Amino acid sequence: MALDELKSAIPDYAKDLKLNLGSVIGNSNLPQQQLWGTVLSCAIATRSPIVLRELEPEAKANLSPEAYTAAKAAAAIMAMNNVYYRTRHLLSDPEYGNLRAGLRMNVIGNPGVEKVDFELWSLAVSAINGCGMCLDSHEQVLRKAGVDRETIQEAFKIASVLQAVGATLDAEAVLNG
Repeated sequence: MALDELKSAIPDYAKDLKLNLGSVIGNSNLPQQQLWGTVLSCAIATRSPIVLRELEPEAKANLSPEAYTAAKAAAAIMAMNNVYYRTRHLLSDPEYGNLRAGLRMNVIGNPGVEKVDFELWSLAVSAINGCGMCLDSHEQVLRKAGVDRETIQEAFKIASVLQAVGATLDAEAVLNG
């Protein structure tokens, strides 16, 4: 199992990450599609070859082809949106908020899976990419759809653990490679 391989690669000084990785994925209350879509979209967003290589096969095995594609699409569109909206938010000139984005984002309107699932994956990727505007926007859509805070928190817990695992393992690869 790829999750076990990933956990065994985590060094002793990061034991908390190993334990958290097992719990956020292995003990998740999310339905399979939400869980593995979150895992895949976040694995992509970490930019860690090790995390993506180890988790992608299991994600693919647990997702329909449509959900697999949609999770990758969430990572792709949020890679663009998180930079755009984070920059717009960070600029001190509020007039940028009045300008039309002019960027295509069609996949958000028609992701090929349940809208709630795609929104959850988008929120998790936004957590990794640090875009407050996107986090607020996706959280509001999820809450209006009746998604509870615990479910939303579960997605960003997965994001935080995968980001930390990726940073740690990539650093170890450089330091020991």
